Amino acid sequence: MQEFLIMQNKLNPHISVDCVVFGFDSRQLSVLLVKRQPLEGDPEPGKMKLPGSPVTDAEDLDRSAYRILRELTGLDRIFLKQFAVLSSPDRLQPPSDLEWLRRTSGMHVERMVTVVYYSLIKINGSPLPLSERSQWVNVDEIPQLTFDHNEIIQRAIEQLRREMLTEPIGFELLPKKFTITQLQTLQEVLLGQKIDNRNFRKRILKLEYIIPLNEREKGVSHKPAQLYRFDKKLYNQYKRNIGSVYL
Repeated sequence: MQEFLIMQNKLNPHISVDCVVFGFDSRQLSVLLVKRQPLEGDPEPGKMKLPGSPVTDAEDLDRSAYRILRELTGLDRIFLKQFAVLSSPDRLQPPSDLEWLRRTSGMHVERMVTVVYYSLIKINGSPLPLSERSQWVNVDEIPQLTFDHNEIIQRAIEQLRREMLTEPIGFELLPKKFTITQLQTLQEVLLGQKIDNRNFRKRILKLEYIIPLNEREKGVSHKPAQLYRFDKKLYNQYKRNIGSVYL
């Protein structure tokens, strides 16, 4: 149906949406990248990019972003947040990338303003039905991407780090039932620094919205750790009473 929508409505040659999709597998933070459409004579075949698309004349920005993610992941209910608008007249560089865009879109693009979203997806459960052109890449191992997409990812990481200090968005990357070690590892990865284990555990156990469960890990080679869950209703109540404090 989404392909039909694009076929029936013209692409806007001046406005696009790009999505930075983050995933966490209990060890590392990754970004979902796609290999751009192959073209004959492409000087950089297999070059990767962020998932994105020009908007159509039938879409608003949010609808375009959800379409892109649905086509990429097969998921409908995804955490999605707009965080930047990039409008530099020089952002469609190098010229070979601009030529690729013109040939694949069928539009004579001169300049493109892109509205950027970041999305958070749990990837340590059931695998997503990704296409062969899509793959998860460690944020520390991202190659040179199309246009300014490396800069976009760095800005998204910085935005995520700022927001996770005051909002519980990190739980969007964890399984519904998680261990304190998983939560600590996520914090360390996102903030880029080590956290004292004893102080972190002590602080977490005091938070009334982190609920201990009468369950432990299964299928692990080490001593199974206790599982916890995040209660959003209790967090919102805590926030109203205490203020904008996360961990």
